[in-house]
Amino acid sequence: QVQLVESGGGLVQAGGSLRLSCAASGSIFSITVMGWYRQAPGKQRELVAAIRGGGTTNYADSVKGRFTINRDNAKNTVYLQMNSLKPEDTAVYYCNADIVVDSRGYEYRYWGQGTQVTVSS
Repeated sequence: QVQLVESGGGLVQAGGSLRLSCAASGSIFSITVMGWYRQAPGKQRELVAAIRGGGTTNYADSVKGRFTINRDNAKNTVYLQMNSLKPEDTAVYYCNADIVVDSRGYEYRYWGQGTQVTVSS
């Protein structure tokens, strides 16, 4: 079994910062990609940022220059530093990871439970 546990959400004023963390645990052979998605009320879930094991990153255009994703491979943890937050960043943020669970190479996508980020104007 694999679990992703998120932390770091909350309420912040516009222009403020938050840092989200997501730790993966359980039957993990390796992790290829870790990322963050978000879903605002009435909208589809969208990719915010993702990072591969070698450090390659990609970001949604709406967060480029404001958000930074990084990961600690030794701790199976991914972080999302969010600066210059805007009210439109308000959403539930979900961590996800593509995890190889054993040496045979079976890979599955796992999701965290979500953490609320609210940015007030």
